Amino acid sequence: MSDTALADQAPGTSPKVSTIHEAVIRIAGNSQDGIQAIGGFLARLAGRSEQEVMTFMTIPSTISGGPSIFQVRIGSGEVLSAGDEADVLLCFYDHSYENHISSLKRGGIVLYDSDHVKPNEELLGSYHHVGVPISSLVVEAIGGTGRDKGKNVYSLGLIARMFSLNVSKLEKLIQERFAGKDPTVAETALACFRGGYGHEVQGLYQTFNFQPGENVGQQQVVMSGNEALAFGIIAAGVRFGAGYPITPWSDIMELLRRELPKYGGTFVQTEDEIAAMSMAIGGSYAGRVAVTGSSGPGISLKTEALGWAVMAEMPVVVIDVQRGGPSTGMPTNVEQSDLNIACFGGHGDSPRVVIAPCSVEDCFYTAIEAVNIARKYSTPVIILSDQGIGTRIEAFPYPDLENVCQDIGPDFTPVADHKPYDLETTDGITRHIAPGTYVASGKYPVVTGLEHDELGHPTGSGKLHTQMNSKRRNKLRKLAEELPVPKVFGASEGHVLLVSWGSAKGPIEEAVKQARQHGEAISGLHLKHLNPLPNGLEKIFEAFTHVVVVELNDEGLYGHGQLCSILRSRYCDPRIRSVTKTDGLTWKVKEILDRTLRLTTKK
Repeated sequence: MSDTALADQAPGTSPKVSTIHEAVIRIAGNSQDGIQAIGGFLARLAGRSEQEVMTFMTIPSTISGGPSIFQVRIGSGEVLSAGDEADVLLCFYDHSYENHISSLKRGGIVLYDSDHVKPNEELLGSYHHVGVPISSLVVEAIGGTGRDKGKNVYSLGLIARMFSLNVSKLEKLIQERFAGKDPTVAETALACFRGGYGHEVQGLYQTFNFQPGENVGQQQVVMSGNEALAFGIIAAGVRFGAGYPITPWSDIMELLRRELPKYGGTFVQTEDEIAAMSMAIGGSYAGRVAVTGSSGPGISLKTEALGWAVMAEMPVVVIDVQRGGPSTGMPTNVEQSDLNIACFGGHGDSPRVVIAPCSVEDCFYTAIEAVNIARKYSTPVIILSDQGIGTRIEAFPYPDLENVCQDIGPDFTPVADHKPYDLETTDGITRHIAPGTYVASGKYPVVTGLEHDELGHPTGSGKLHTQMNSKRRNKLRKLAEELPVPKVFGASEGHVLLVSWGSAKGPIEEAVKQARQHGEAISGLHLKHLNPLPNGLEKIFEAFTHVVVVELNDEGLYGHGQLCSILRSRYCDPRIRSVTKTDGLTWKVKEILDRTLRLTTKK
């Protein structure tokens, strides 16, 4: 956004109107203030206005609530991150002002509730302060009983006026939000919004219009990553799931519980994580891939049953929406510290597939890919999402549902004979038949957590155990051969290659763009398939002096993050190093560039 918000203009004159291509708006208050509701309205409006959008939020982990923020970056062009600095800060309390004023660009606008915020006089020359007695004005608009619940929507009206947002679309969003409740609730919310929109803000010398979005004429869908994963699971043909509530996976569970019955499916909330994993395996054994999910602590509890699924070669999908750990850690903050447990968690040799979506849109299509890999290779597949993707909102092109949606119902066609764990197959991939399928030979297979022969019957044979271990391992090697080699973002050779996985992709691509504009020979590479890794990565790494893995986990005992350690182990390449952090926040572009340059310019 323009840095002219501090432009000197005589009071009483009409605000100057500027055309902008993007803006970053940070809303700071308490979780009880409906911070997420304002941000959600802005994000969904952007999606319905043919613009791109990305959000970021922090919420307290305690039931009593506490300080919270919601940041929205709206752009007429490509939006790759939630933004390093805000153009506008809306704050409701002194602590909101004090804790987040540093996140504002110099010359940015501070819109604050003057009933509760006293600005720092030393900062008046650095930022354009605009005070509005929001709490008092809400009382005037809807009465004292709605004072605390109405200031968020009143503030939405102020922002809508500041950015010349589409009022009719916002009002429709408000009505949709409160549909099904007493009609007076929506009427009160609309009265608040109109009160804010109609308020003549004193001291606001500039308002803004967004340039037309680049997605003009394109139908977009706007949702969170958790929503996208859930709808992707449904589109993939999954009709059974089981789970136990835990932040931030619970949103997926609740959506599946609500939506699966509409398609003839069922989602069961179980008594614990072990039961959820076991029920999902049972659903998959019945002939149709099933789903379960959790976050870090729950994944720990699922690992024994996950090992059973590896041994029995059951096609099941497990979603892990990562959060800060270990133990209950920081349950409402982002981290990428479950990679090791996803790839290696459990006893014995238990290879499984691990893939990680990089955006909200990718969450939808990754869910479908996970189901298809599970079916084709008869293996558990873990989807490693994270809180950053799961809770953020983005807009993306409406999927071609006619071509994307699939039916994966069981096939009961009779067979002459069947050995699910046949060691003589050319590809080594297990193929189960649905229970109830007629087998003419009368030799019906079984499944068990014990080592087994080709029909699934338990065995203590060391020779068979060696052969079956090899079979379970080699089918993942075959998958690796079929995975696409990721493309380099930027030049295919240079000084530094930044490697990302999960939610770091967008910030890294933005960092690469900025670095190359300043003459730095930096490129990017995003890895979606983490176990197995796609073949050919070593050829990409060879073209760069430094390979830097950017990830949200601890540097570990030996100074390397989790993916970095896997890559160093795989390729024995000392050029592969990492920059890591565990502050519970997503990567800022500036952080990536500063830390990368420090790492790669050391003597």
